[in-house]
Amino acid sequence: MATTAAPAGAPAAPRVRRSPLGWPAVAVTAAAAVVYTLLTRRLSGDLQYVLGALRLGGDAGYSPSEVFTHRPFFYRWFVALLDLPTAGGAAVRETVIGVEGAVVAAAAALALYAALLRRVTAREAAVTAGATGLALVLAPRTDFLQPEWTAVLLAVLGVAAALGVRRPWPAALLAALPLGLAVMMKYSTASTAVFAVLLVWLVDRGRALRVALAAVPAAAALFGLSVLLGSHEWQWTEDMPRINQSAIGRTGLRPGEILAHSVSFLADRALLSPVLLLLPGALLLLLARTRGRARRLELLAVAALVGAGSLAVVIVQGNWFPYHAVQLTVAAAAAWGLAAGGTTGPPPWCFGAVSLAYGALPVLYPHAPGGLQRPATVWALGLLALLAAAADVRRRRPTRVGSAALVTLAGVICLAAPVWPGSPHLVRHGKVTATNAAFLRDTAHEEAEAARLRARIPAGARVLYLAFGDTAYYVDRPARCRYPIATFLQRSRFLPDVAGLPSFAENADCVDHDPAPYAILDRAWFRLAFVDPGLRARVQATYTCPPPSQDTPTVVCTRR
Repeated sequence: MATTAAPAGAPAAPRVRRSPLGWPAVAVTAAAAVVYTLLTRRLSGDLQYVLGALRLGGDAGYSPSEVFTHRPFFYRWFVALLDLPTAGGAAVRETVIGVEGAVVAAAAALALYAALLRRVTAREAAVTAGATGLALVLAPRTDFLQPEWTAVLLAVLGVAAALGVRRPWPAALLAALPLGLAVMMKYSTASTAVFAVLLVWLVDRGRALRVALAAVPAAAALFGLSVLLGSHEWQWTEDMPRINQSAIGRTGLRPGEILAHSVSFLADRALLSPVLLLLPGALLLLLARTRGRARRLELLAVAALVGAGSLAVVIVQGNWFPYHAVQLTVAAAAAWGLAAGGTTGPPPWCFGAVSLAYGALPVLYPHAPGGLQRPATVWALGLLALLAAAADVRRRRPTRVGSAALVTLAGVICLAAPVWPGSPHLVRHGKVTATNAAFLRDTAHEEAEAARLRARIPAGARVLYLAFGDTAYYVDRPARCRYPIATFLQRSRFLPDVAGLPSFAENADCVDHDPAPYAILDRAWFRLAFVDPGLRARVQATYTCPPPSQDTPTVVCTRR
């Protein structure tokens, strides 16, 4: 692989007597971070939404193929399979799901390691695959197990298959399945599959072309299969994009606003995953090891396409949710691993020191003065990492000091940064709005509130949920229809034309025909005064709800 070539004229590295404790320290630190994460992270509200809908829809007699969750067919089945072996309370079930996610991520990293061994040295393969796996397992809560995260996991498997199988066409056919499934996770995740093909291109152009030729029909066939097996899949595929009020198709193209959002978004994303700050520096280190101007330009072009493509996906969706760019953070981790794991020349000590410092950044940043919590500060930190890498590039003389294991340990600490209690959970315009500790406190409050609501509903009684997904998830009383959470009905609050969609009419049938004896109304999320007027009248005619109260916006209503 060209990026492993030493610079022309570089002196040979001398033999260095390394401590036998270096790499075991890396392994122990990584294992400790993983165990801590799995025991404490809990799942995000988006995952709770999907799990709640699937569980309550299953209680109503619908399989994951037939339950609406605002997620495509194959992703619903992925989450349902993760949920299949779980039992017990919410925390226990979430821990089991977290362990399952970590296992599949570890399997993808192991497959990537085996594939890279055919192309690079053992150390480069181990550090690159390890960084990729840790970036998936130690991902921020808002990323973990999301469709975008799952698409990246599948893309890693696709790259491993494309590069790891000896014969090109069997490799391409094997890679086509995970890459096709990556497209099916959310459709916008087709970009992640494209990025995987671009990375294969850097290694072997012939294999990349074969993978592309095999993956496109594989994705089309999988989509056809989902439409065949799910009676509503085509309808939901048409209707889902129309309930996103922030999509660029509704708001139009506003270059100045997009630029401002992009600058802020990338800074916020880097605060959640500091490894993103190291991406430019890692690319510089890789370019310094790459022979030939054409090869360097090719590497830069692929990096630019991955970066611009990741941002374009966020812009088109218009929600600016951090998890929409998780593929960029995992790519940064892989680039860091390949740069830091290089076996030619001295370890990048300056870059490693910055990596270590940025491992503490998420814990320290929320305590910084308000004037420093801004995107410009984060961009300056990214520039500092680039300058550190430039210093390492200039220092070409081999050294007898230390071991590459210490630089790798710094990277592990940086990758673990998102999981600590004081690290950011939500960031907006450079300001931390919630930490992981605050999220866990809010989770305890939500569980207590759900217990209060559940106590008002007899066991086994059916419920119409006019509330967000986390309420349905924690209350866990069975629904009656294939729309356990009234997403289409609620969207008419923002988009009146949603009331004309077929899925809105079907969702409204949950109110109109044989309604559940109880309803849970969240007046903060499902504001009756603003939803479709006809729907509002039917809800009010069907259910009697307690009067509004500022202290308890979520109430239990009974059928008249």
